[in-house]
Amino acid sequence: MHPTPTPRGRPRQPDAGASGVHQCPGVISAPRCPPAPSHRGRMQPALLRLLLSLLTATGGEGMCGDPPAAPARSIPAPRLSAEERLSPHMPESLLCDACHAIAFQIEEQLSRAEGKVGKKVLSESDYMEVLERSCSQGWESYGGQELDGEKRLAGPGLPVQEPMSVMVTGGPWPGRLSKTCHGAVGERGEARLYGAHRRGPAALRELLCHGDKGPCTGGKAGGAAPPKALQNEL
Repeated sequence: MHPTPTPRGRPRQPDAGASGVHQCPGVISAPRCPPAPSHRGRMQPALLRLLLSLLTATGGEGMCGDPPAAPARSIPAPRLSAEERLSPHMPESLLCDACHAIAFQIEEQLSRAEGKVGKKVLSESDYMEVLERSCSQGWESYGGQELDGEKRLAGPGLPVQEPMSVMVTGGPWPGRLSKTCHGAVGERGEARLYGAHRRGPAALRELLCHGDKGPCTGGKAGGAAPPKALQNEL
């Protein structure tokens, strides 16, 4: 039995059922039809416009849930008069604050010196040297500040001030504090100051600031009660 010959010029098509491969009609050499285009991963234009409009309306808040940023707050520097800017003397309205700062520094320096000798009483030459050093320090951590229109001195040993206010350090303040400190020590006397220190910080502050001639005495300019909340040493 002989196989049926294939007509000349027309090659025999392979059987699609035998190979399991779908052939495109009228195409001889292509093994498969091209895959249909996929719409997966493509965002519809209408949906894209909707998302953009939502982001614009909420300012981008919906993406991360962050609240809108708070508006910036301007904090002005203290306004000083010509005398307050240029005078070598401490303004009278700030003498009480300056006295509290001086009492704090003297107490710190004397306590530190006593700690080096086992909390013993210092000799006269030692405490006189400490008092001189206390007044001659840099005073760079003190400065002027304005709160609710009132000018105050700010720094270690003074009442804690509003953190959102501006403190202006340097300038005339270190020289004013040093000069005021030397004047207070000379007026009260080194021996009296050291004796008050031995009785406690309150006694030293009372002698320097709240005595008969103290700048914090009631009725005087800048008079105030002793500070309750004190700033730490910087």
